[in-house]
Amino acid sequence: MNLFHPFKLGNTLLNNRFVMGPMTRSRAPDDIATEQTALYYTQRATAGLIVSEGTPISREGQGYLFNPGIFSPEQIAGWRLSTDSVHSVGGKIYAQLWHVGRVSHTSIQLDGAAPVSSTAKIAEGAFAFGYTDSGEPGFVQTSKPRALGTEEVARVVADFAQAAANAIEAGFDGVELHGANGYLIEQFLNPLVNDRSDRYGAQNLDDRLRFVFEVVDAVCARIGAERVGIRISPYGQLMDMPLYPQIDETYTALCAGLGQRGIAYVHVMDQTHFFLAAESALARDEALQDLLRKCRAGLGSTVLILAGDLTLERAQALVASGLIDLPAFGQPFIANPDLVSRLQHGWPLTTPDRETYYGGGAKGYVDYPPYAG
Repeated sequence: MNLFHPFKLGNTLLNNRFVMGPMTRSRAPDDIATEQTALYYTQRATAGLIVSEGTPISREGQGYLFNPGIFSPEQIAGWRLSTDSVHSVGGKIYAQLWHVGRVSHTSIQLDGAAPVSSTAKIAEGAFAFGYTDSGEPGFVQTSKPRALGTEEVARVVADFAQAAANAIEAGFDGVELHGANGYLIEQFLNPLVNDRSDRYGAQNLDDRLRFVFEVVDAVCARIGAERVGIRISPYGQLMDMPLYPQIDETYTALCAGLGQRGIAYVHVMDQTHFFLAAESALARDEALQDLLRKCRAGLGSTVLILAGDLTLERAQALVASGLIDLPAFGQPFIANPDLVSRLQHGWPLTTPDRETYYGGGAKGYVDYPPYAG
Protein backbone atom coordinates (compact mmCIF):
# COMPACT_ATOMS: atom_id res chain seq x y z
CA MET A 1 0.00 0.00 0.00
CA ASN A 2 2.21 2.78 -1.30
CA LEU A 3 1.05 6.15 0.04
CA PHE A 4 2.25 7.85 -3.13
CA HIS A 5 0.02 5.76 -5.43
CA PRO A 6 -3.55 6.76 -6.47
CA PHE A 7 -6.49 5.91 -4.21
CA LYS A 8 -10.25 5.77 -4.88
CA LEU A 9 -12.34 7.79 -2.41
CA GLY A 10 -16.01 7.32 -3.17
CA ASN A 11 -16.24 8.16 -6.87
CA THR A 12 -13.18 10.42 -6.71
CA LEU A 13 -9.75 9.21 -7.76
CA LEU A 14 -7.03 10.80 -5.63
CA ASN A 15 -3.49 11.12 -6.98
CA ASN A 16 -2.07 9.78 -3.71
CA ARG A 17 -3.17 8.95 -0.16
CA PHE A 18 -2.03 12.19 1.51
CA VAL A 19 -4.73 14.45 2.92
CA MET A 20 -4.19 18.11 3.71
CA GLY A 21 -6.25 18.61 6.85
CA PRO A 22 -8.50 21.63 7.48
CA MET A 23 -6.75 24.65 9.01
CA THR A 24 -8.23 28.02 9.85
CA ARG A 25 -6.07 30.80 8.37
CA SER A 26 -8.36 33.86 8.78
CA ARG A 27 -7.37 35.53 5.52
CA ALA A 28 -10.83 36.49 4.23
CA PRO A 29 -11.52 40.11 5.26
CA ASP A 30 -15.10 40.02 3.91
CA ASP A 31 -15.72 36.38 4.87
CA ILE A 32 -15.33 35.52 1.17
CA ALA A 33 -12.56 33.36 -0.31
CA THR A 34 -10.20 35.55 -2.35
CA GLU A 35 -7.63 35.16 -5.13
CA GLN A 36 -5.05 34.65 -2.40
CA THR A 37 -7.17 31.82 -0.98
CA ALA A 38 -7.16 30.20 -4.42
CA LEU A 39 -3.39 30.55 -4.69
CA TYR A 40 -2.87 29.07 -1.22
CA TYR A 41 -4.84 25.91 -1.99
CA THR A 42 -3.49 25.54 -5.51
CA GLN A 43 0.09 25.64 -4.24
CA ARG A 44 -0.79 22.62 -2.08
CA ALA A 45 -2.88 20.74 -4.64
CA THR A 46 -0.38 17.88 -5.01
CA ALA A 47 -2.00 16.48 -1.85
CA GLY A 48 -4.28 13.62 -2.79
CA LEU A 49 -7.14 15.43 -1.07
CA ILE A 50 -7.39 18.93 0.38
CA VAL A 51 -9.99 19.58 3.07
CA SER A 52 -10.67 23.30 3.21
CA GLU A 53 -10.59 25.42 6.31
CA GLY A 54 -13.89 25.35 8.16
CA THR A 55 -16.46 27.28 6.13
CA PRO A 56 -19.49 28.48 8.15
CA ILE A 57 -22.84 27.19 6.90
CA SER A 58 -24.66 30.32 8.09
CA ARG A 59 -24.05 33.60 9.86
CA GLU A 60 -25.42 31.90 12.97
CA GLY A 61 -22.81 29.15 12.63
CA GLN A 62 -19.85 31.55 12.57
CA GLY A 63 -17.56 31.96 15.56
CA TYR A 64 -14.53 33.64 14.03
CA LEU A 65 -14.18 36.70 11.83
CA PHE A 66 -12.43 36.58 8.45
CA ASN A 67 -13.29 32.97 7.62
CA PRO A 68 -14.83 32.38 4.18
CA GLY A 69 -18.40 31.14 4.49
CA ILE A 70 -20.52 29.04 2.12
CA PHE A 71 -24.00 30.54 2.57
CA SER A 72 -24.18 33.56 0.25
CA PRO A 73 -23.90 33.83 -3.55
CA GLU A 74 -20.77 35.94 -3.16
CA GLN A 75 -19.15 33.28 -0.97
CA ILE A 76 -20.05 30.53 -3.43
CA ALA A 77 -18.45 32.55 -6.23
CA GLY A 78 -15.37 33.18 -4.11
CA TRP A 79 -14.88 29.49 -3.44
CA ARG A 80 -15.44 28.68 -7.12
CA LEU A 81 -12.20 30.51 -7.92
CA SER A 82 -10.34 28.21 -5.49
CA THR A 83 -11.90 24.96 -6.68
CA ASP A 84 -11.39 25.79 -10.36
CA SER A 85 -7.77 26.62 -9.65
CA VAL A 86 -7.15 23.43 -7.65
CA HIS A 87 -8.80 21.31 -10.34
CA SER A 88 -6.75 22.99 -13.07
CA VAL A 89 -3.61 21.40 -11.64
CA GLY A 90 -5.22 18.01 -10.99
CA GLY A 91 -6.10 18.42 -7.31
CA LYS A 92 -9.21 17.40 -5.36
CA ILE A 93 -10.82 19.47 -2.61
CA TYR A 94 -13.62 18.97 -0.07
CA ALA A 95 -15.29 21.81 1.87
CA GLN A 96 -15.40 21.46 5.64
CA LEU A 97 -18.90 22.54 6.70
CA TRP A 98 -18.83 24.31 10.05
CA HIS A 99 -21.31 25.40 12.69
CA VAL A 100 -19.58 26.45 15.90
CA GLY A 101 -22.71 26.39 18.06
CA ARG A 102 -21.97 28.03 21.41
CA VAL A 103 -18.36 28.87 20.51
CA SER A 104 -19.37 32.28 19.22
CA HIS A 105 -20.00 35.83 20.39
CA THR A 106 -22.88 38.25 20.11
CA SER A 107 -20.68 40.70 18.17
CA ILE A 108 -20.53 38.19 15.28
CA GLN A 109 -24.17 37.17 15.35
CA LEU A 110 -26.87 38.97 13.35
CA ASP A 111 -28.35 41.85 15.38
CA GLY A 112 -26.25 40.82 18.39
CA ALA A 113 -28.25 37.64 18.99
CA ALA A 114 -27.07 34.93 21.36
CA PRO A 115 -25.25 31.97 19.78
CA VAL A 116 -27.30 28.76 19.56
CA SER A 117 -26.40 25.33 20.89
CA SER A 118 -27.79 22.13 22.34
CA THR A 119 -27.61 23.91 25.69
CA ALA A 120 -27.74 27.29 27.38
CA LYS A 121 -24.47 26.56 29.24
CA ILE A 122 -21.60 28.83 28.29
CA ALA A 123 -18.38 27.29 26.93
CA GLU A 124 -16.14 28.17 29.87
CA GLY A 125 -12.61 29.14 28.93
CA ALA A 126 -13.36 29.12 25.20
CA PHE A 127 -12.84 32.13 22.97
CA ALA A 128 -14.38 33.35 19.75
CA PHE A 129 -12.71 35.84 17.41
CA GLY A 130 -15.11 38.73 17.26
CA TYR A 131 -15.24 42.41 18.15
CA THR A 132 -13.95 43.60 21.50
CA ASP A 133 -15.61 46.31 23.60
CA SER A 134 -13.50 48.87 21.73
CA GLY A 135 -14.86 47.64 18.40
CA GLU A 136 -11.58 46.10 17.29
CA PRO A 137 -11.27 42.50 16.07
CA GLY A 138 -9.86 40.23 18.77
CA PHE A 139 -10.37 37.16 20.93
CA VAL A 140 -13.41 37.44 23.19
CA GLN A 141 -14.87 35.07 25.76
CA THR A 142 -17.76 33.17 24.19
CA SER A 143 -21.22 34.56 24.91
CA LYS A 144 -23.94 32.71 26.79
CA PRO A 145 -25.79 30.60 24.21
CA ARG A 146 -29.46 29.92 23.67
CA ALA A 147 -30.60 26.31 23.51
CA LEU A 148 -32.25 25.54 20.17
CA GLY A 149 -35.93 24.76 20.42
CA THR A 150 -36.91 21.26 19.38
CA GLU A 151 -38.56 22.43 16.17
CA GLU A 152 -35.64 24.77 15.40
CA VAL A 153 -33.21 21.88 15.04
CA ALA A 154 -34.68 21.01 11.64
CA ARG A 155 -33.75 24.50 10.42
CA VAL A 156 -30.10 23.96 11.34
CA VAL A 157 -30.15 20.53 9.68
CA ALA A 158 -31.50 22.23 6.56
CA ASP A 159 -28.71 24.81 6.75
CA PHE A 160 -26.15 21.99 6.62
CA ALA A 161 -27.89 20.43 3.61
CA GLN A 162 -28.09 23.77 1.78
CA ALA A 163 -24.42 24.49 2.54
CA ALA A 164 -23.52 21.10 1.06
CA ALA A 165 -25.44 21.94 -2.11
CA ASN A 166 -23.72 25.34 -2.17
CA ALA A 167 -20.34 23.62 -1.88
CA ILE A 168 -21.06 21.41 -4.89
CA GLU A 169 -22.24 24.50 -6.79
CA ALA A 170 -18.93 26.13 -5.82
CA GLY A 171 -17.06 23.23 -7.41
CA PHE A 172 -15.99 21.23 -4.38
CA ASP A 173 -15.62 17.47 -4.90
CA GLY A 174 -17.44 16.78 -1.64
CA VAL A 175 -17.95 18.01 1.92
CA GLU A 176 -16.65 17.18 5.37
CA LEU A 177 -18.98 17.83 8.31
CA HIS A 178 -17.12 19.37 11.22
CA GLY A 179 -18.13 17.13 14.12
CA ALA A 180 -14.96 17.69 16.16
CA ASN A 181 -13.27 20.12 18.54
CA GLY A 182 -16.25 21.04 20.66
CA TYR A 183 -18.44 22.64 17.99
CA LEU A 184 -22.18 22.20 17.47
CA ILE A 185 -22.33 18.51 16.52
CA GLU A 186 -20.21 17.55 19.51
CA GLN A 187 -22.31 19.79 21.76
CA PHE A 188 -25.18 17.39 21.06
CA LEU A 189 -23.03 14.25 21.44
CA ASN A 190 -21.53 15.07 24.84
CA PRO A 191 -23.97 14.22 27.69
CA LEU A 192 -22.17 16.56 30.10
CA VAL A 193 -22.86 19.48 27.77
CA ASN A 194 -26.19 18.39 26.29
CA ASP A 195 -28.75 18.93 29.07
CA ARG A 196 -31.85 18.74 26.90
CA SER A 197 -34.95 16.74 27.82
CA ASP A 198 -36.45 16.46 24.34
CA ARG A 199 -35.77 13.91 21.59
CA TYR A 200 -32.28 15.41 21.07
CA GLY A 201 -31.36 15.11 24.73
CA ALA A 202 -28.79 13.06 26.61
CA GLN A 203 -31.15 10.57 28.27
CA ASN A 204 -30.06 7.81 25.92
CA LEU A 205 -27.56 7.19 23.14
CA ASP A 206 -30.08 7.25 20.31
CA ASP A 207 -31.24 10.73 21.30
CA ARG A 208 -27.68 12.09 21.56
CA LEU A 209 -26.88 10.70 18.11
CA ARG A 210 -30.10 11.94 16.55
CA PHE A 211 -28.81 15.37 15.51
CA VAL A 212 -25.61 14.17 13.82
CA PHE A 213 -27.46 11.42 11.95
CA GLU A 214 -30.16 13.85 10.82
CA VAL A 215 -27.45 16.16 9.48
CA VAL A 216 -25.64 13.30 7.73
CA ASP A 217 -28.87 11.96 6.23
CA ALA A 218 -29.95 15.39 4.97
CA VAL A 219 -26.57 16.10 3.39
CA CYS A 220 -26.38 12.63 1.81
CA ALA A 221 -29.88 13.08 0.38
CA ARG A 222 -28.82 16.41 -1.13
CA ILE A 223 -25.42 15.56 -2.67
CA GLY A 224 -24.95 11.77 -2.37
CA ALA A 225 -23.31 9.74 0.40
CA GLU A 226 -20.23 9.11 -1.75
CA ARG A 227 -19.35 12.82 -1.44
CA VAL A 228 -19.79 13.13 2.33
CA GLY A 229 -17.20 12.84 5.08
CA ILE A 230 -17.18 13.80 8.75
CA ARG A 231 -14.45 14.79 11.20
CA ILE A 232 -14.63 13.60 14.83
CA SER A 233 -12.39 14.00 17.86
CA PRO A 234 -13.09 11.30 20.47
CA TYR A 235 -11.46 12.13 23.84
CA GLY A 236 -10.95 15.74 22.78
CA GLN A 237 -11.54 18.41 25.41
CA LEU A 238 -11.34 21.54 23.30
CA MET A 239 -13.96 24.27 23.83
CA ASP A 240 -15.06 23.01 27.25
CA MET A 241 -15.80 19.41 26.23
CA PRO A 242 -15.46 17.30 29.40
CA LEU A 243 -14.65 13.60 29.22
CA TYR A 244 -17.55 11.27 29.98
CA PRO A 245 -17.87 7.52 30.69
CA GLN A 246 -19.81 6.72 27.50
CA ILE A 247 -17.19 7.99 25.02
CA ASP A 248 -16.31 4.58 23.61
CA GLU A 249 -19.97 3.56 23.36
CA THR A 250 -20.86 6.87 21.69
CA TYR A 251 -18.21 6.82 18.98
CA THR A 252 -18.50 3.08 18.33
CA ALA A 253 -22.22 3.54 17.67
CA LEU A 254 -21.59 6.70 15.66
CA CYS A 255 -19.08 4.98 13.38
CA ALA A 256 -21.38 1.99 12.94
CA GLY A 257 -24.22 4.29 11.89
CA LEU A 258 -21.98 6.17 9.50
CA GLY A 259 -20.79 2.91 7.97
CA GLN A 260 -24.39 1.83 7.43
CA ARG A 261 -25.01 5.05 5.55
CA GLY A 262 -22.07 4.39 3.24
CA ILE A 263 -20.50 7.83 3.49
CA ALA A 264 -17.12 8.46 1.88
CA TYR A 265 -15.02 8.74 5.00
CA VAL A 266 -14.66 9.32 8.72
CA HIS A 267 -11.79 11.64 9.68
CA VAL A 268 -10.51 11.00 13.21
CA MET A 269 -8.52 13.73 14.93
CA ASP A 270 -6.13 12.11 17.42
CA GLN A 271 -6.61 13.85 20.75
CA THR A 272 -5.74 10.94 23.02
CA HIS A 273 -2.94 13.05 24.46
CA PHE A 274 -5.57 15.18 26.23
CA PHE A 275 -6.61 12.43 28.61
CA LEU A 276 -3.31 10.52 28.62
CA ALA A 277 -0.96 13.46 29.06
CA ALA A 278 0.89 11.78 31.92
CA GLU A 279 1.17 8.41 30.18
CA SER A 280 4.03 7.11 28.06
CA ALA A 281 4.13 7.47 24.29
CA LEU A 282 3.53 3.71 24.08
CA ALA A 283 0.40 3.94 26.23
CA ARG A 284 -0.95 6.80 24.11
CA ASP A 285 -0.26 4.86 20.92
CA GLU A 286 -2.01 1.77 22.27
CA ALA A 287 -5.04 3.89 23.23
CA LEU A 288 -5.12 5.39 19.75
CA GLN A 289 -4.93 2.00 18.06
CA ASP A 290 -7.74 0.72 20.27
CA LEU A 291 -9.84 3.72 19.29
CA LEU A 292 -9.15 3.17 15.59
CA ARG A 293 -10.06 -0.51 15.84
CA LYS A 294 -13.41 0.42 17.42
CA CYS A 295 -14.10 2.99 14.71
CA ARG A 296 -13.01 0.64 11.94
CA ALA A 297 -15.21 -2.23 13.18
CA GLY A 298 -18.47 -0.66 12.04
CA LEU A 299 -17.34 1.35 9.03
CA GLY A 300 -17.52 -1.33 6.36
CA SER A 301 -16.26 0.21 3.11
CA THR A 302 -16.20 3.74 4.56
CA VAL A 303 -12.65 5.12 4.45
CA LEU A 304 -10.89 5.98 7.72
CA ILE A 305 -8.60 9.03 7.86
CA LEU A 306 -6.36 9.90 10.81
CA ALA A 307 -4.86 13.30 11.64
CA GLY A 308 -2.57 14.32 14.47
CA ASP A 309 1.24 14.64 14.66
CA LEU A 310 1.87 12.02 11.99
CA THR A 311 5.24 11.32 10.44
CA LEU A 312 5.70 9.55 7.13
CA GLU A 313 6.93 6.42 8.90
CA ARG A 314 4.01 6.34 11.32
CA ALA A 315 1.53 6.97 8.53
CA GLN A 316 2.98 4.13 6.47
CA ALA A 317 2.83 1.75 9.43
CA LEU A 318 -0.79 2.60 10.25
CA VAL A 319 -1.90 2.17 6.64
CA ALA A 320 0.06 -1.08 6.27
CA SER A 321 -1.58 -2.44 9.44
CA GLY A 322 -5.04 -1.73 8.03
CA LEU A 323 -5.98 0.59 10.91
CA ILE A 324 -6.38 3.59 8.59
CA ASP A 325 -6.68 4.21 4.87
CA LEU A 326 -5.43 7.79 4.55
CA PRO A 327 -3.11 9.91 6.71
CA ALA A 328 -3.86 13.62 7.13
CA PHE A 329 -1.22 16.28 7.72
CA GLY A 330 -1.99 19.80 8.88
CA GLN A 331 0.73 22.21 9.95
CA PRO A 332 3.48 20.67 7.76
CA PHE A 333 1.48 21.81 4.71
CA ILE A 334 1.63 25.44 5.86
CA ALA A 335 5.35 25.90 5.19
CA ASN A 336 5.73 23.05 2.73
CA PRO A 337 3.29 23.50 -0.16
CA ASP A 338 5.08 20.61 -1.90
CA LEU A 339 4.91 18.38 1.19
CA VAL A 340 4.12 15.20 -0.76
CA SER A 341 7.24 15.56 -2.92
CA ARG A 342 9.38 16.37 0.10
CA LEU A 343 8.18 13.24 1.89
CA GLN A 344 8.60 11.09 -1.22
CA HIS A 345 12.18 12.21 -1.84
CA GLY A 346 13.32 12.68 1.75
CA TRP A 347 13.83 16.41 1.28
CA PRO A 348 14.00 18.57 4.44
CA LEU A 349 10.87 20.23 5.77
CA THR A 350 10.57 23.96 6.41
CA THR A 351 9.33 24.99 9.88
CA PRO A 352 6.27 27.25 9.70
CA ASP A 353 6.15 30.64 11.39
CA ARG A 354 3.44 30.33 14.05
CA GLU A 355 3.11 34.10 14.29
CA THR A 356 1.58 34.14 10.80
CA TYR A 357 -0.89 31.27 11.24
CA TYR A 358 -3.95 33.50 11.66
CA GLY A 359 -4.76 36.74 9.87
CA GLY A 360 -2.50 39.06 7.95
CA GLY A 361 -1.63 38.95 4.28
CA ALA A 362 0.63 36.97 1.98
CA LYS A 363 3.44 36.56 4.53
CA GLY A 364 3.30 33.08 6.04
CA TYR A 365 0.42 32.21 3.74
CA VAL A 366 1.41 32.04 0.08
CA ASP A 367 5.11 32.99 0.22
CA TYR A 368 6.58 29.62 1.24
CA PRO A 369 8.55 28.33 -1.76
CA PRO A 370 8.75 24.69 -2.92
CA TYR A 371 11.97 22.84 -2.27
CA ALA A 372 14.75 24.12 -4.53
CA GLY A 373 17.55 21.68 -3.73
